[in-house]
Amino acid sequence: MGLAKYSKLIKDSYANDLRLRLAEWRRQPTVLKLEHPTLIYKARMLGYKAKQGIIVVRVRVKKGKFSRQRPNTGRRPKRMGTVRLSIKKNLRLIAEEKAQRKYPNLEVLNSYYVAEDGMYKWFEVILVDPYSTSIKSDKDLKWIYRNS
Repeated sequence: MGLAKYSKLIKDSYANDLRLRLAEWRRQPTVLKLEHPTLIYKARMLGYKAKQGIIVVRVRVKKGKFSRQRPNTGRRPKRMGTVRLSIKKNLRLIAEEKAQRKYPNLEVLNSYYVAEDGMYKWFEVILVDPYSTSIKSDKDLKWIYRNS
């Protein structure tokens, strides 16, 4: 559903606020560490706790089809291998991998969808430091320490 249609369904102020928020997010880096989750209720459902050793990052992922660079010569167009390609991973998994690459010493706990526009989707990824003392002593999260 487009943003114009979306703004008619709910208050215009919220849609305007969302438009401004996404414009700001587009200018930010791809992986950005946050002080607190944007959707706190969703983060809490997925295991987030406001304690040392747990951080939340917002990850921007480009939408659309997977594109491969076209070879210069030697093949007819049908055999170039550039059309009808589909990625085998969903965008949420790609977002988790981007966060893992940025913070290699942390483990991905979970992630959730936040917003999207015509070009990007944003996910928030919950990362846990498995060697933090507050994680080792937490009854819900100490399994991460044992598995790492």
